[in-house]
Amino acid sequence: MVVHSAAGSMLSKYPHKTKEDQTNALKEIIQQVALLGLFRAGFFDKAAFYGGTALRLFHGLPRFSEDLDFSLMKKETNFSLEPYCEAVQTELLAYGFETEVTHKKKSSDTAIESAFIKAGTLTHLLKIGATHPAAIGVHSGELLKIKLEVDTDPPSSATYEVKYLLEPIPFSVRVFSLPSLFAGKVHALLCRNWKGGRVKGRDLYDFVWYVSKNIPLDAAHLTKRIQQTGQIGPKESLNRTDIQQMLIKKFKDIDYKQARHDIVPFIKNPDEVNIWSAEFFSSIANNILIK
Repeated sequence: MVVHSAAGSMLSKYPHKTKEDQTNALKEIIQQVALLGLFRAGFFDKAAFYGGTALRLFHGLPRFSEDLDFSLMKKETNFSLEPYCEAVQTELLAYGFETEVTHKKKSSDTAIESAFIKAGTLTHLLKIGATHPAAIGVHSGELLKIKLEVDTDPPSSATYEVKYLLEPIPFSVRVFSLPSLFAGKVHALLCRNWKGGRVKGRDLYDFVWYVSKNIPLDAAHLTKRIQQTGQIGPKESLNRTDIQQMLIKKFKDIDYKQARHDIVPFIKNPDEVNIWSAEFFSSIANNILIK
């Protein structure tokens, strides 16, 4: 099956000299076609897009992102991602992407619905016209994977906006507002349950981006998120000083070597994270603005 010309032309705006360039470009093109499939299925009538991929596609975050993260706007206990998986697979096939979109059955009592998009990396790079992918290290058996997650029990107080993508055709996506996106990122930094000082370097990178852009933090939404995951009580609230102190405490315990290793595959210039340290992050935490 030949890839639709609109999908093939999307490759031209990406650098594709290295294996990482090409696989990141392919992943982002497939992400955008998947979002179009969700739009056609009416998904954004009840859900909103958040996370690193939302920040990259709609606000120009200068790093690639792997997953598609969503949240329902209201709790829906019986929500299933399965019919939307079918819509995504149909859309991808219409653009020539022969993928497998699989709904993951819940193995425990969780509010997260998830699915995976899987595609042969080399096959699809050749389809979209990438230059000699095999010669730069893409092997025939490599599999591209994109995870979709939907929070079906969303914390309250988030705000949203409707944004537009122009490729592969113009369409709309409901997205968390920047202050609410920032709240979600700070919650991830503070509350991801990893041991040994490990964090996602991507969370730290995004934190620097938000602060550098003077994006105000939605303290009300952050409070609801932290209440939901149990780090504070249901009647407690957080002010600017509380948030800064929690962050500074977290920054003291991070393994920055591991964090830099995590982010490097997603950015163009590894030198920009050389300065990362507890002192650096504690200092810029003082620059946080609160909404």
